Amino acid sequence: MSELPRTIVEAGQWLRSGKITATELTEAMLARCHAAQDRLGAFNVITDEAAMAAARAADAEFARGIDRGPLLGIPLGIKDLLATSDAPTTANSRLLDPSWGQREDATVVRKLRDAGAVLMGKTVLHEFAIGWPDPATGFPIARNPWDPTRTPGGSSSGTGTAVCAGLVLGGLGSDTGGSIRGPASYCGISGLKPTFGRVSKEGAVPLGYSLDTVGPLARTARDCAIIFDVIAGYDPADPCTVNVPVPSMTAGLDGTLAGVRIGIPRDYFFTAPELDAEVKAAVLAAVETMRGAGATVVEIDLPYSESAAAAQRVTISVEAYAYHERNLREQPELYGMHTRLRLMQGMLFTAADFVQAQRVRSVVRDAWTAAMRAVDVLIVPSSTAVAPTFESYDGAKVDTSPTFTGVWNLVGFPALSAHCGFSKAGLPIGMQIVGAPFTEPMLLRVGDAYQRITDWHTRVPEANPATEVTA
Repeated sequence: MSELPRTIVEAGQWLRSGKITATELTEAMLARCHAAQDRLGAFNVITDEAAMAAARAADAEFARGIDRGPLLGIPLGIKDLLATSDAPTTANSRLLDPSWGQREDATVVRKLRDAGAVLMGKTVLHEFAIGWPDPATGFPIARNPWDPTRTPGGSSSGTGTAVCAGLVLGGLGSDTGGSIRGPASYCGISGLKPTFGRVSKEGAVPLGYSLDTVGPLARTARDCAIIFDVIAGYDPADPCTVNVPVPSMTAGLDGTLAGVRIGIPRDYFFTAPELDAEVKAAVLAAVETMRGAGATVVEIDLPYSESAAAAQRVTISVEAYAYHERNLREQPELYGMHTRLRLMQGMLFTAADFVQAQRVRSVVRDAWTAAMRAVDVLIVPSSTAVAPTFESYDGAKVDTSPTFTGVWNLVGFPALSAHCGFSKAGLPIGMQIVGAPFTEPMLLRVGDAYQRITDWHTRVPEANPATEVTA
């Protein structure tokens, strides 16, 4: 079967109309996964037997007239730092305690299974969700389907690759400084970093305790909303979750931008010297498209942006080092080279540095919360440039370049990356739609409305053998 649905919404229509069964869909997508693995390296493990069992169970429920919801029978991927009962959890590292692979599902994984999703396997990531891939560790390295010489972004690289290449219809990533939005931007798909505390992190290998979030990646904002509807909510097993009502994420997707107030923070986000001109032009063009569809666009000031970026880097470095300190002292050679270097940066900061960063964090959060009262969302680039090649990686440059993603982790705001154009070289460009805490329905509404009047999200890589597999 060479023709397959490209979105969760489309797959749901096919499943409920009888055009395809969950078993047929899963068989075909498993064939794609295996066919693409050598070229794209999206998975650490593909769970064929468990996926087929879930697909058969979904078909049996459809046959009995039971419909658990829009994820029933839908193939998804799980970032390999989320515990699953049917596969090892490695965090792409030789160092992770094996107990992570000898336990029940993480809360978000359990919720997906309860919704009837078909989990296809564990997707590749940057080791411990930080650093850069090191071939010496022996783990697969995910590659960008638009150009396999380039990164798909990190650290949720495998989920981004798998969604982009049509190996799954959606999946989970984690985001501490941009690890969902980076792959979404570089791969030309959608990815949502939730408000801190909106989604349970129980069963997720930590990186930055006060920054980590778990969220969806999928081709469209609407598909992200479908996944998010299932995984969001308070979890007593995770003290970071917030016990507040979770509204429907799909109910407000009415396709309209009329009356939506969009804020453009020019300083830092559009004036950084490192910002590529093509990226800037594509994001601003997207803003004009939304203005033409009825949105109101205003300039807005977000003070302390550079200080926010610095505070986020201090925070993630110190919190990551705190988690890894013992292993870094006792067996540093087992880390990949780039991960080890990034983690050891945490040793260079003092307790005073960390405290000062938290003071900055409070000031920035208060100022930005006040600024957000004038608008519904902000629009900023997802990254300064398109996906770089693996060969061009420069760790020192990464550490000193502006971050348009990590600042939102610092203040805990939600942010959705959506595809908004291509570079002249044919590489995807992403924009972020950012909101105040717990405004995910608005972010998804704006993303969905933009995707109804554009077609960037419908474009897929042509030179991809995975899409030619028949089953």
